[in-house]
Amino acid sequence: MACRKLFRERIPGAKLVANPGCYATACALSVAPLLRAGLLDEGSLIFDAASGTTGAGRKGSEDLSFSEVDEDFRAYRVLRHQHTPEIAQTLAGVAGRTVPLTFTAHLLPLKRGILVTAYGRLRPGTTAAEARAALEQAYAPCPFVTVESSPDAVSLKGVVGTNRCAVAVAADTTGYDPGRVVVTAAIDNLVKGAAGQAVQNLNLMMGWEETLGLSTLRGFNP
Repeated sequence: MACRKLFRERIPGAKLVANPGCYATACALSVAPLLRAGLLDEGSLIFDAASGTTGAGRKGSEDLSFSEVDEDFRAYRVLRHQHTPEIAQTLAGVAGRTVPLTFTAHLLPLKRGILVTAYGRLRPGTTAAEARAALEQAYAPCPFVTVESSPDAVSLKGVVGTNRCAVAVAADTTGYDPGRVVVTAAIDNLVKGAAGQAVQNLNLMMGWEETLGLSTLRGFNP
């Protein structure tokens, strides 16, 4: 069965497809099923995202040199990141309404990979089991999206070098922040967040097998 991605029905036969950015991909895949199922309240969402240095492109700069990045971790372009409008547009498309959000990007001292942690609130009466079920139902037929047992199980090592996205959800059970839901998602910014996703979209446009040229990709870590 083909993957029911966020806007998959629009891709087959299309003459022009805009490939989404890496940050937008990870953020959207983390919460889109919950928004589409109406499980989140209408308050704002917060996305904390961390990327390897290749997320900044190929152009060299002092800020991205080894001596500047190594053993450091920092946020950048706070409240003015260029991917924010794309994230907002995508989430509005799946929710059917404007979704208030805050997106903060961080630079990791490594080459590739993106890990997003999304924070929201469940609608009153919604359970963690329902949130997990929404993810599993949305991504069950997807060859490149895996719903993990918990956010603790989502890691860059599990996806770097592949076209996969790993995602998981947890809801507060401690009573410290009732209704809080946290979703994590991890992708390789150069594959699922760029070239691999472009190939996947091409396959869908042309009516080819969705996994063509992508299923043989292997991660860099066992």
